[in-house]
Parts: sequence; structure tokens; C-alpha cells
Amino acid sequence: MSLSQLAPLYLAALEDELHRAIGSETQHHHAHPGAETRPADPAYLDEYYTMLAYHLGWTDGGKGGKRIRPLLCLLCCTAAGGAWEQALPIAAAVELIHNFSLLHDDIQDNSPLRHGRPTVWTRWGQAQAINAGDAMFTLAYLAPHRARELGVSADISLAALADLTQTCLFLTQGQYLDMAFEQRPQITVNEYLTMIEKKTAVLIASAARLGARVAGAAPAQLEAFYRFGWNLGMAFQLQDDLLGIWGDPAVTGKSAASDLEKRKKSLPVVFGLERSADFARAYAAPHAAGEPVAALADQLAALGARADVEQRVHAATASAVEALEQCAPAAPAAQALRDLTDQLLRRKQ
Repeated sequence: MSLSQLAPLYLAALEDELHRAIGSETQHHHAHPGAETRPADPAYLDEYYTMLAYHLGWTDGGKGGKRIRPLLCLLCCTAAGGAWEQALPIAAAVELIHNFSLLHDDIQDNSPLRHGRPTVWTRWGQAQAINAGDAMFTLAYLAPHRARELGVSADISLAALADLTQTCLFLTQGQYLDMAFEQRPQITVNEYLTMIEKKTAVLIASAARLGARVAGAAPAQLEAFYRFGWNLGMAFQLQDDLLGIWGDPAVTGKSAASDLEKRKKSLPVVFGLERSADFARAYAAPHAAGEPVAALADQLAALGARADVEQRVHAATASAVEALEQCAPAAPAAQALRDLTDQLLRRKQ
């Protein structure tokens, strides 16, 4: 079946699972085993849950994220021969982990907007937004316990929790490197690749493997699903780096000059900094309002940065497609996974 056929079914069930995991002042006590004996949360905790719901796009006319990571988890469960419904709590945990990191990233990056709306810290202050992120992190670890109720074995549930824990550690390492690199005048290409691996690729890789793990996949197949997700994540981020400089604003929805104006150290820039002292000096100067940056983009292209990153995207894309076929994905999710891969990795510039 195609992605357009499966995604609406999976995403609707996922949203229900996220609501179950987040809860509210009256229903939150159903989110984890044994808690049904706990009294409902008092009304003065309403705003606590409102912050979480707001961030997930459930209030004030908001739009949530695309839920790509949990969707990948559910598709991989089906593709590995499992019942995708059993993976719903794990998929919800993946999305909550992702959103915990976004809540904290918005503060650390001083980002006032997400999906066109004020971020949680902008509306409720940094201290409460940090706590909201902590809540999302904690709820992510409660969500998988419901997998036992759905027939997932204790061994698989524990292995899934171990995967999530290791992934969270990688995420924080990636965020550390991202922030540390902003304070350094120069970083190497290898350092940058390590950063995006930890910050982006490992969560996508983990989502794919978690779905297959719930299905009871053998170790070799689990490894293939992880390689698929890892290459998918690397290719996606590297393509973002290209689009951030040379993308078509009509397609990407943002100015192609913004990354250079902000002096962002994406991979093309890191490539240029390693190879040209002239470019490094020009990039070290703060961007002046109204100053065109087309010359910087042209300089990077002349240095070979664009061609280098395009080659890396091509290689990671090919590796993702190859790993997916090594997974021997089963129907009905096989075609949907191929569709999702194509959708993520063949975005137009």
C-alpha cells in the first residue's frame, strides 16, 4: 500500500496515543500502569498540560509537526511483520523525545517562533518551558509501559527503553556540539558530521529499529533497519544544508539567504572555512542588514562546497535505499516506506 493510504490511519491512531500519553488534568492518571488508583490532577495544573498541548499543536489553532519519526516507527513495525498497533506507545515515546528536545532547543537557540507561533518559552517564560520539556521527557519514558498491555513482551519493552535512553544521550551530545561549535571560529567536516549524526540521524535510526524491534525482528534485520534510518537522517539533514543556501524559497518556504545571513555553520560553510582563508575572513564579519549574501554562496560553490555536499546526499540516499531493501520490508508497508524515503530525500531545490 502507498504512503497516502497508510499514513492517515497510522497518524490518527498515533495522535490518539499521544493524547493518552500526555493526558490532562482529568485524564492524565490513565497514562501509565497502576496510576488509575491516583486521584485526578487538580484544576490548578491545567496550565501545565496546556503548555504541552500547545507545543504539540493541539490548541490555539496550531499545527503539530509532521510526526515523521513515529510514522517511520509504525511503518517499520509493519514492514518487519509486526502489528503496528503494538508499536503505538513506542512511537509516541519517540515523538515525545523529539519534542522534549525541541522545547529545550527553542530556549537554547533563542527562537521566538515555531510553526509560525510563539514558542512555549516566549509565552510562558524560559523557566516554565524548561519544566515543560522535562515533563515531555518524563512522559516519553512512561508511554512505552503501555506496550505491555498491548502484548509486547517484557524483554522487548526493556530493550526499547534501553534504545530510547541511549538515543537521548546522543541527542544531548549532539546539542552540546551544536552549541559549542557556534562559539568556535572553525570546525572540521568530520566534527560537523558527528554533530548531525547525534542530533538528527540517531533518532530517526532509532525510530526505525524500534518499530522492527516491537515486531520481533532478528538482530541482522534490526541492524538493517537502523542503517536505513541512519542514512535517511544523514541525507535529510545534509539536504537541508543545501536547501538552506541554494534552495528555492518558493519550495522551502524560507529565504535561501537566511542561513548565510545568520552565519550558520552548515556543512557547505564548514567545507569552505576549511579550504579558504578569504572565505573564513568574510564569514567572520557579522552580517549587515540589507547586505546581499549571494557572493558568499557563489564563493562556496566555486570552492566545491555545493558539489561535495550534493555527493554526500547522493551517497547517503543510495545507502538508505540499499539498507531498506536489505530489510526485506513486507507488505503492506513496503511501498509506503519507499514512498516516505522518496518524499524526504527527493525534495526539490
